[in-house]
Amino acid sequence: WQQRPPNSSAAAGLVPRANGTSRAAERGSAVSVAIPLTMMLTGVAGNALAMLLVSRSYRAKGSRRKRSFLLCIGSLALTDMLGQLLTSPIVISVYLSGRPWAAMDPSGRLCDFFGVSMTVFGLCPLLIASAMAAERALAIRAPHWYASHMSPRATERCLAAIWAAGLAFALLPLAGLGRYSLQWPGTWCFISAAGGSAAFAAAFASLGLLSLVVTGACNLATIAALVSRCRAKAGAAQPGSRWGRIATETLLQLLGIMCVLAACWSPLLITMLRMVSEPRAGPCRAGWQRWELRRECHLSLTAVRLASLNQILDPWVYLLLRTILLRQCRQAASAVSRCSRGPCRDSASASRDRAITLSPESRQTAA
Repeated sequence: WQQRPPNSSAAAGLVPRANGTSRAAERGSAVSVAIPLTMMLTGVAGNALAMLLVSRSYRAKGSRRKRSFLLCIGSLALTDMLGQLLTSPIVISVYLSGRPWAAMDPSGRLCDFFGVSMTVFGLCPLLIASAMAAERALAIRAPHWYASHMSPRATERCLAAIWAAGLAFALLPLAGLGRYSLQWPGTWCFISAAGGSAAFAAAFASLGLLSLVVTGACNLATIAALVSRCRAKAGAAQPGSRWGRIATETLLQLLGIMCVLAACWSPLLITMLRMVSEPRAGPCRAGWQRWELRRECHLSLTAVRLASLNQILDPWVYLLLRTILLRQCRQAASAVSRCSRGPCRDSASASRDRAITLSPESRQTAA
C-alpha cells in the first residue's frame, strides 16, 4: 500500500516510468491515465446533471415536503464533484509528466493536500448517505414527528455539521495525529497505516464502516415500514395500486443504494483495518516476493478505484436512474388523471355507447 523509497529496487521494478524508452511502458501509462480521466469526466457530468435536476425540483411549486431530501441529494452531488475536481487532475498530471512525485512535490504539501481531499471527500459522502437514510426512515416511520421537526434549515445545519466534522477529522494528521503518505504506484497520497498513523487509519475505516451499518439499518427499517404498509393496503377494500408501484420502486432503489455502497466502500475499509491489525498484510512492504507484492498492490489500487467509482454511481443510484424509470409512470399517471375528469369520462362513455349501438357493418366501416 505505502510507496517505498525511490532508491528501493522493488519500488523501481513496480512503479511505471513514462520515459519513452519502451513502447510497452508507454501503452501501460496510456491505459493508466485513461482510467482516472474517464472516471473524472463521467463523474463530473453525472453529478452536474444531478445538481441541475435538484435545483429545478427545489424551485418548483409543491416541493416543500421534499426539500430536505433534495438538499441532501444536491449536497451529495456537490461533494462528489468537488472531490473529483480536486484529486483527479493531480493524478492525471502525475501520470502524464512521467516524473516521480518527489520531484513534483519536494515539500510534501501537495501530498498533504491530496490526502486531506481524499479523506474529506471520502468520509463526507458516507456520512451524508447515512443522514439521507435516517431522513427517509423518519419520514416513513414517524411522519408526524418528521413534519413538525424537520425543515430545510435543520437539514442545512446537519449538512454543515457533516462537512465541518469531515474537514476537522481530515486535518488531524497536519496536527500530528496521523500521517499522509505516498501510495503505490506513486501517483496519489492517502492515510498511512504504518507506525503511529495506524490509529488514525483505523479511526477512518471504523467511521466508514459505521456509516455503512447506519445506512443499511435505516434503509432496512424503511423497507420494513413500506412492506407493512403494502400489506395493510392489500388487505383493505380498495388497495392503492399506484402507491404499491411507488413503494416497490422505492424498495428497489433502497436495495440498490445498499448494494452499491457496500460493493464500493467495503473493500477499501476492510483492507485498511486488515493492514492495521496485521502489519505483514499491508501490500508494498519489504520482504515480500515480487509476484505477491505486485498482486497486493494491485488489489489495494483496485479497492481505491472502487471507492472512487461510488462518486460516479451516487447521482445515478439516488436520482438520475429513478427519474428515468419513473418518467413513463408519471406520464401514465397524468394521462389517467386527465381522463378521470368529467369531460374525458363523459366523452369516453359516449364513445362506448356509440360503439354498442353500431351494427357489425358500421363497426367494420368505422374500423
